[in-house]
Amino acid sequence: MSTPVDDPLSRERSHLASSRSALRAMREDVEALDISDVTANWVNAEALNHQIEERIKALADLSDTPLFFGRLDYLHTPGAEQAEGAEGERFYIGRRHVHDADGDPMVIDWRAPVSQPFYRASKKDPQDIALRRRFGYTRGDITAYEDERLSDPAEAAKTSRLLQQEIERPRVGPMRDIVATIQPEQDEIVRSGLSGSVCVQGGPGTGKTAVGLHRVAYLLYAHRERLARTGTLVIGPNRSFLHYIEQVLPALGELSVQQATVEDLVAHVEIKGTDDATAAVVKGDARMAQVLRRALYAHVTLPTEPVVVVRGSRRWRVAQYELEDIVRELLDRGIRYGAAREALPQRIAHAVLVQMERSGEAPDDRVQDAVARNSAVKAAVKTVWPAVDPAKLVLRLLSDADFLAEHAEGILDEEERKAILWARPARSVKSAKWAAADAVLIDEATDLIQRTHSLGHVVLDEAQDLSPMQYRAVGRRCTTGSATVLGDLAQGTTPWATRGWQEALTHLGKQDAVVEELTAGFRVPTDVITYASRLLPHIAPGLTPVVSIRENPGHFEVREVAGTTGVVEACRELLRNEGSTGLIAADARIPELARALAEAGIPYLGPGEETTRETRLTLVPASLAKGLEYDYVVLDEPRAVVDGEPDERTGLRRLYVALTRAVSGLIVTHAAPLPPQLA
Repeated sequence: MSTPVDDPLSRERSHLASSRSALRAMREDVEALDISDVTANWVNAEALNHQIEERIKALADLSDTPLFFGRLDYLHTPGAEQAEGAEGERFYIGRRHVHDADGDPMVIDWRAPVSQPFYRASKKDPQDIALRRRFGYTRGDITAYEDERLSDPAEAAKTSRLLQQEIERPRVGPMRDIVATIQPEQDEIVRSGLSGSVCVQGGPGTGKTAVGLHRVAYLLYAHRERLARTGTLVIGPNRSFLHYIEQVLPALGELSVQQATVEDLVAHVEIKGTDDATAAVVKGDARMAQVLRRALYAHVTLPTEPVVVVRGSRRWRVAQYELEDIVRELLDRGIRYGAAREALPQRIAHAVLVQMERSGEAPDDRVQDAVARNSAVKAAVKTVWPAVDPAKLVLRLLSDADFLAEHAEGILDEEERKAILWARPARSVKSAKWAAADAVLIDEATDLIQRTHSLGHVVLDEAQDLSPMQYRAVGRRCTTGSATVLGDLAQGTTPWATRGWQEALTHLGKQDAVVEELTAGFRVPTDVITYASRLLPHIAPGLTPVVSIRENPGHFEVREVAGTTGVVEACRELLRNEGSTGLIAADARIPELARALAEAGIPYLGPGEETTRETRLTLVPASLAKGLEYDYVVLDEPRAVVDGEPDERTGLRRLYVALTRAVSGLIVTHAAPLPPQLA
């Protein structure tokens, strides 16, 4: 039986096919470009070729990803005078713009102003929308649609079935975009302006990471030229997390955003050692910036003798008091150590030129540059304002008790100084067993000497775990740009975890950032988040618990087991469902569980490895679970997760993270008693 021509689903499928053809034509047009006659040289040709290659990649049609996910029927044409009785325009909302051969739009980019009502329009504020249509897809093909007539009071209480299905759809592989499911409160954050910084406090499943990534995509759309010049960066807590999110922006056609960890940003030395918690907390304290500044500028000494410059038969003398005035003026200006050191020989040379002019000579800039390079001037600069290597400066502070005491006086007490001093001083920068916190100190010293390059926008995810010094390291990467800070105070699992967002934003240099709180849970089932929220009074008493908006409560069970056999059986049960499964356990129990899975013949992956339809189980140490999501989770031995941390509060926060990684179901397995806070 043939499908009627006027069948709405057939028409929508036809539009999808036409849109895919149009996108393919757009790509072919770019591939066919001939730039041989428009480039002046090979450098220009290489640059233009790179831009063309990036454009071709951005126009890729992902077969399993719907080209559009919604439709808006306006009552009137936006921004135009409307004749009486005339209908408004219709727009298909998708991940990128697609136009036909005449340049008419077939799909509108979700970031365009005309698309905004798809996310914001409501019965109370229809925003001139007659109909909002959502599409259901199976492997890239339209299989269903759902209409919402915003002017019809009878539909006021209607809940979108397709929206719920999209939110709850099982996943295999890395994180995907949420462009089809962005909620009004999320959309407000996504579309906030480039000039202001935003801090998003969001509990598990509220979509804060996705909101941050979609904000980058929106800013690149709205301010492409500016951000193309200044650059954008996404900072995550570890490589596993970055691998998990790395496909979100390319799926939206954005390929220019760099990704890094804080460790990548400050990789001035090779990390070979570790700090105990006490030393790491002190090294991460913002007061260390004062210690470093003192130690650095202690290298500057006021001149004790004049400088005599010989040029031909003439001798020019810059008096000691005049040199002192120059040095003091540079110190008072507060410019960076390296910039002041570069300016000093020019200032001395200028003083010489003034004398030359008074004697009737007419020196020019070339003479000033020659004087600045004079051996007597260079010797004076070397004595008064010597070059300082930032790693050697930090090495001396951590190795020399007297040097540290001198420059930390009144800042760090004796116990704090003892905590960060190395028991065995290193002989050189290369042989030193640097810890992660030491690299951050070196980065601070490097910036005191020479300004760090600033980007146009930085997204900082899982920010609650950063130390004040790490915040400073991130902040100097966006001193002239803005930031999106994402995190959850309840998930802070480091001894130096952030106590409050205002304090953190001050260290970041973005104290005027707007703090938004997301409390609607889209990803974590009701029963799971309710159980995990029992820990909140003990780990973050001031936070509002997440309220799941999921209609499906999800599968949840606490199961007492004997040994690893019960854990393996729980994994088998959950693997019978569609989607991914994560087995999360205390780090110390991972080897034992790995052996048990191997003996049971269950293949598994490690965090950061991409799941496939054949291998859908990931074995996850609790320390690496943050930011990751799985359709189903088996959480092994909550007590061991808590005991694996240096203190109970940090352990309970780690447990809170582990409990909230499940999207559809959670089985908690235990042989030891559960932590009393879960009672």
